[in-house]
Amino acid sequence: MDCTPDFAPDFAKGGGLLPAVVQCASSGEVLMLAYMNEEAYAKTLESGDAHFWSRSRKKIWRKGESSGHVQKVRAIRLDCDSDALVLLVEQIGGAACHTGYRSCFFRERKDGAIQECCPRLFNPEDVYK
Repeated sequence: MDCTPDFAPDFAKGGGLLPAVVQCASSGEVLMLAYMNEEAYAKTLESGDAHFWSRSRKKIWRKGESSGHVQKVRAIRLDCDSDALVLLVEQIGGAACHTGYRSCFFRERKDGAIQECCPRLFNPEDVYK
């Protein structure tokens, strides 16, 4: 009996876009949330670098194409409904967030206070000229 599940993201469910949670492969830290369409998914599989669909710019982009902080994909997980992805990546350059933080989720509410919860690694004005 073959227990291998189907591995085919269903891009039709999300109107062509699926959410992609990006995690550090070694620590499990959530680095960012982005969206993939079929083309971004195919480019990711082909190159090994994370590619996403930019909803604001309406185009495919390779993570790190401007900053050099690319994401080398080590594994891709697909949820039970085939409409959400998790990318386990090696984050090159340390920072995943375009604002210079290690993670896009650098703020937290804890014990009634709001604070930064991960380091800022670069000044975006120095990187995005």
